[in-house]
Amino acid sequence: MKIAITSLYLPSGSKIGVGYVVHALANQLVSRGHEVTVFSACGPSEGALYETQWVAPRPRMATFGFALDLRRVDFSGFDVLNAHGDDWFLWGRKRPRHVHTFHGSCFAEMLHSANIKRGIRMGMLAACELSPVLLADVRTAVSGVTRRYLPRIEHIIPNGVDTRAFAPSPFRDKPDHPTILFVGSLYGRKRGDLLIKIFREQVLPRVPNARLCGVCDPPADARPESEIWTGRISQEELIERFRGADVFCLPSSYEGFGVPYIEAMAAGLPVVACPNDGACEVLRNGQDGILSSDEELGENLVRLLQNAEERKMWRERGLERARDFDWERVTDQYLALYQQG
Repeated sequence: MKIAITSLYLPSGSKIGVGYVVHALANQLVSRGHEVTVFSACGPSEGALYETQWVAPRPRMATFGFALDLRRVDFSGFDVLNAHGDDWFLWGRKRPRHVHTFHGSCFAEMLHSANIKRGIRMGMLAACELSPVLLADVRTAVSGVTRRYLPRIEHIIPNGVDTRAFAPSPFRDKPDHPTILFVGSLYGRKRGDLLIKIFREQVLPRVPNARLCGVCDPPADARPESEIWTGRISQEELIERFRGADVFCLPSSYEGFGVPYIEAMAAGLPVVACPNDGACEVLRNGQDGILSSDEELGENLVRLLQNAEERKMWRERGLERARDFDWERVTDQYLALYQQG
């Protein structure tokens, strides 16, 4: 099967999670004998088994420019087009079977934006997001909660994780420096700044040998004696950070899905999240990880760092849940969707 995939982002040019999902899915499809071409504003990514067709980015309004530039692409030679966003302006263009994957809702992101400028941008994107609701032949979303915001979504196919690559390291009963891992951005809906505040004010006084590792840029007042800030790192380095931690915490106010949650579970880490849409669905409302209020976040983190038995219990539940998101299963679902009709 000849498969075209569109994604503004790829790992070669962006840390946005959608790009990593598309990269992994495309590689899975190629490994099964399919011919895959990804159309992106980012260049070829390291480890790509698929062909990358570069759509030159515009210096301003890159998202809207990419969507407009896709109108010039001839998709007629493919058996299926799977758009991961940005197919809003393909009206009147000849296309094969057209599948659109919604990675959450821009309208929901707008509601949770603390920045006015970003909120306006998300509102504009939310309006564009209605186009593939009518344009695509088939609509799928990475989580069921997306149906609250967008109509006509017939299928739910979650994001995937390489459970072999993220396989956990041996359990640590008494680590020298019990470590909390955070993957995201300090500000905005990921709320890394909240985690820093709680770590410094509530965790360190009770667990003085604890460490906070943030896979993001450091804050201006970083404290190297108890904090590690990695900046942007490779996938291999990210896996090692997961394998070297004891607890994972991502206190986002909104996630359409939350790939780091399933990566953490696959790596055997207990997950602590705030009850956003994606976390509630991925963690099955607290069956597979802790859903914490802001007020109880510090207490939950301290208890986990001090209680090896509870960490082990969440580790076992998370590893079991992570199997539901193994890329083999996810790819099966996409192929079934591509081949319908």
